[in-house]
Amino acid sequence: MSSRLSVATVLVFGLAALAGPLSAQSPDVPGPSFKDVLSLSDIGGAVISPDGDAIAYTVSGADWEENRYDTEIWLVRQGEEPYQLTRTEDGSSSSPQWSPDGRWLAFAADRGDGRQIYLIDPRGGEAWALTEVDEGVGGFAWSPDGTRIAFTRSEEDSEADEQREEHYGAYAVEDAEYRMTHLWMVELPDEPGTVEATRLTEGDEFTVSGFDWSPDGSRIAFEHRPDPLINSWMGADIAILDVESGEITLLVDRDGPDGNPTWSPDGRWIAYQSSGPDMGSVYYTNGLFYRIRAEGGEPVRIPVDLDEDPFITAWTPRGLFLVGWERTARRVYRVDPSSGRTEVFAGSPDRVWSVDFTPDGNTLALVGRTATSLDEVYRSSAGRFRPERLTNMTAQIDGWEAGRSELISWESSDGTAIEGVLHKPDDFDPSRQYPLLVIIHGGPTGIDYPTPILSYVYPVHQWLAKGALVLRPNYRGSAGYGEEFRSLNVRNLGVGDAWDVLSGVDRLVAQGIVDTTRMGAMGWSQGGYISAYLTTTTDRFAAISVGAGISNWVTYYVNTDIHPFTRQYLKATPWEDSEVYAKTSPMTFINQASTPTLIQHGEFDRRVPIPNAYELYQGLRDMGVDSKLIVYKGFGHGISKPKERLAAMWHNWQWFGKYLWGEEIEMPIDVEDEAEEEKADPGG
Repeated sequence: MSSRLSVATVLVFGLAALAGPLSAQSPDVPGPSFKDVLSLSDIGGAVISPDGDAIAYTVSGADWEENRYDTEIWLVRQGEEPYQLTRTEDGSSSSPQWSPDGRWLAFAADRGDGRQIYLIDPRGGEAWALTEVDEGVGGFAWSPDGTRIAFTRSEEDSEADEQREEHYGAYAVEDAEYRMTHLWMVELPDEPGTVEATRLTEGDEFTVSGFDWSPDGSRIAFEHRPDPLINSWMGADIAILDVESGEITLLVDRDGPDGNPTWSPDGRWIAYQSSGPDMGSVYYTNGLFYRIRAEGGEPVRIPVDLDEDPFITAWTPRGLFLVGWERTARRVYRVDPSSGRTEVFAGSPDRVWSVDFTPDGNTLALVGRTATSLDEVYRSSAGRFRPERLTNMTAQIDGWEAGRSELISWESSDGTAIEGVLHKPDDFDPSRQYPLLVIIHGGPTGIDYPTPILSYVYPVHQWLAKGALVLRPNYRGSAGYGEEFRSLNVRNLGVGDAWDVLSGVDRLVAQGIVDTTRMGAMGWSQGGYISAYLTTTTDRFAAISVGAGISNWVTYYVNTDIHPFTRQYLKATPWEDSEVYAKTSPMTFINQASTPTLIQHGEFDRRVPIPNAYELYQGLRDMGVDSKLIVYKGFGHGISKPKERLAAMWHNWQWFGKYLWGEEIEMPIDVEDEAEEEKADPGG
């Protein structure tokens, strides 16, 4: 559940340092260990040097000792080995950006003084801090001539705020306690060292949420909102800042979100994204694309001929480029800014997450994955797209018993065509019947796709190795299948979603490959909500796990931080239409609940606040249904630390082990520590 228009390896011998030795695990758990799955290093974004020769990218991995995920910057050149460029003690380095001449690589890191901008010579040497600002920096970007870097920065606490706390202690007024974010700039010094920052924008009339330098470096187009509250993205507009004079000119000012301003290569136009005319449906309808003259005027619609919701990633001399879903593939599209004619520019790898071009548009780096690989860095000429893989993160899972995945399709109860991903054990036998685990993605505009490995809190590959099937349905509302499909669960949340899940189960049962006495379902966020709906409306599953799920739409509506989400999908407030809130709420059907249910929830979840968990738990207890509520201390909507993810994975392994396999499982406390000690001192 997220707002839509919010303002986007290593060679084989290098992997041992990233992944480390395989961890021991209870002998009753087959397949790769939970800890090894959660320890897999993963590539983030990649940026290509101006000459197209080198690519900087981020790699994230688990630091179990510090219980955090660490991110560092790596570098790879065509024909050479990748190597780690930054090593940030007690923190991470991220957001690499090349200077226009390729001399420096700027990045963000917190090395004890907040998030600051650092520079490093990619040919070697130590990084040095360019900024030293209170509150730290947000986003940043080089000016086209490489002499300046603009960045966003949140305002400091005012003297009045400090005095208020001194006299009256700490309290907050809902929807009124925030700090604006504004644009600042630093000049690149002649010698390494921090420099004083210059303020570019100020005031309480708007907060800056994204920006883009003009090609000549004289102006900055920026997206701004009324305030930084989470729902204010729907009021985003675009303005132009003249850097020398400080004059600000409003460029796009209309109802609804307008953002992601992107300059044309000649500096005459700015492309941007916008909502359609119906502001009451922006969570699930396709966005629109416009271009407007940089001097102002009437916006011109770019009639992009895609029935999906992609986003602008670059405008180069070769065209305007978008990235978006097409069923379970994620493509790079090239668009003619005048006609809107769209073509697939990059159809491989199967799913492209990010793309970055050289300034001339002739060479690009991208990060993507296939159905059999992890995320990798690729390089290609833009004139003749032939991606060359430069990393080998997939070597981390060589030899793993991870099963195999494939796309399947079926017809839902109302005739809607649904796709999903079916994971099978390596030794799958179509003449056998298997336990079935259904994992339901969030969103609802999330999407599942074939992949060799899955992580987070569900032990998918251990279940496969144990001899089970895993189904991940792309129920109505999922991304990739067009606006009409995304709209099918409007005023039908949970109800239609359950049709899609259960009909997918029926499809596999009809093939004779499912043991219907051993089926389970689970999901997180929207997937947790659908799981909760299933636990109170059907008895077909032997066990269910509800992760950060909604149990009552009224409870959710009055507690969540994104109230418009509910109003848009249910088309009413609870006070206007109580019936639709009842029809789609799991708690309405609590009296018929009978399925043993595990509930997992973050203590400080704002997106799906924890009262939803307590309400479902108490209702199940009142009905005498075996249930367990586990609260992960200190977490919000997601579990973001490796140790708690490991715990949550064990909790799911225990729950479904009990009800699908009849096993009473103890969580090991020291098995992995003992294994590491034996490796360190094999003589004992």
